[in-house]
Amino acid sequence: MVASYTRLLARRYEGQLDERADKYIRYAAEGAERMKRLIQDLLAYSRVGTQGGEPVPTDPNQVLEQVLHDFSLRIRELDATVTSDPLPRVRADPGQLRQIFQNLLENALKFRGEDAPVVHVSGQCENGWVRISFRDEGIGIDPEYFDRIFVIFQRLHGRDREGTGIGLALCKRIVERHGGRLGVESAPGKGSTFHFTLPASEDA
Repeated sequence: MVASYTRLLARRYEGQLDERADKYIRYAAEGAERMKRLIQDLLAYSRVGTQGGEPVPTDPNQVLEQVLHDFSLRIRELDATVTSDPLPRVRADPGQLRQIFQNLLENALKFRGEDAPVVHVSGQCENGWVRISFRDEGIGIDPEYFDRIFVIFQRLHGRDREGTGIGLALCKRIVERHGGRLGVESAPGKGSTFHFTLPASEDA
């Protein structure tokens, strides 16, 4: 409601008051939108365990195809290249697997370098588990921050990058709910590879 009314104020009264009033209205609208996104992300985080479905045989290739379709406009706008290898089948909640893919792809596009983003998704079976990796050529992460980035509300770039600081924490919680592990390999200026494991489907 707050977000809706501040947007209404901005549309109806922008330019009719002084410059300071316009600035205050804009700050209020932006703050309300950030709070709205934060609440939505917190709800998603809190519902990982309570509203997650039972793991079932799932084709990650289909899930990735759906996510790429959702991000198609963003990918075109950034002139990004997203490629993938065939991914082995897993046992997972398809909706939560989609959340992981969405967050990892969004981060790869968000934390890009000066060149157009390049992302590659790969997967392989390892002793009854499937390891899926998202590799990018973005700005990278200093190893001293590896643990911090998976903690809720921890952000390395402040407000100069969009987001609430919950995405990777959400991914970690989903992966751990499935019994897997989430990690990263990265270095500043060298890109990042986020990888996670999920139980392999019997027909993987």
